[in-house]
Amino acid sequence: MLSDLAAPPPAGTPVPAPIARLAEHHPVELVWRNELGGITARIDRPQGAVFAKWNPPGSTESLVDEAERMRWLAATGSVPVPEVLGLHRDAAGDLLVTTAIPAASIVSAAGLHDPDAAAAALGEGLRRLHALDPAACPFPAPDWTASAPIDDAVVCHGDPCAPNTLIAGGAFAALVDLGRVGVGDRWSDLAVASWSLEWNGLADAEPAFWRAYGMAPDPVRIAGWRARWDPPAPERS
Repeated sequence: MLSDLAAPPPAGTPVPAPIARLAEHHPVELVWRNELGGITARIDRPQGAVFAKWNPPGSTESLVDEAERMRWLAATGSVPVPEVLGLHRDAAGDLLVTTAIPAASIVSAAGLHDPDAAAAALGEGLRRLHALDPAACPFPAPDWTASAPIDDAVVCHGDPCAPNTLIAGGAFAALVDLGRVGVGDRWSDLAVASWSLEWNGLADAEPAFWRAYGMAPDPVRIAGWRARWDPPAPERS
């Protein structure tokens, strides 16, 4: 599974040096660690909070790619995403700085307070993303889907797990973690997004996801894409 090790950093996780330099004397809260060791932090400044996403040297996740995709999505005016404020690259790794949207992940306490609203926000976010014209999207299919036929081309998120959708006031607010956005098959996103509700304690709210998206689940397509996302381990001889 591509995101099975992503989670809030454990207590005592040190602040990466590039984030500490950016923060100077302002408060820093580490909010997320991805499966490759990258850290996302919130920095509270008097003029407004920002988020800083750091990837260590040699990471296979490109923050350059993510910044390009966020700028393109922002320009469409159809899908709320954080604004890119800066991108810094040096020997200590890559650092992407964005605005802080006044919202919370749907797997936060605020999101889990109303599971149906959280699941509906996930469906609404993907519905808006998939409504974009794929012919206008300059980005290729997410790596994990690239070798598969595309039956229903849309602009895909590529990593549509529940934590990557934000909610505010009980409604969809924005999409984040956008480094894999590209033209792919609709059902690759739908299969993983609906599955991620189960991983995050929202399985009973899945009907709200499909209602908000506006389609009924297709069990055959869902099973096929889930198998690609989380392939079975090879048998041992």
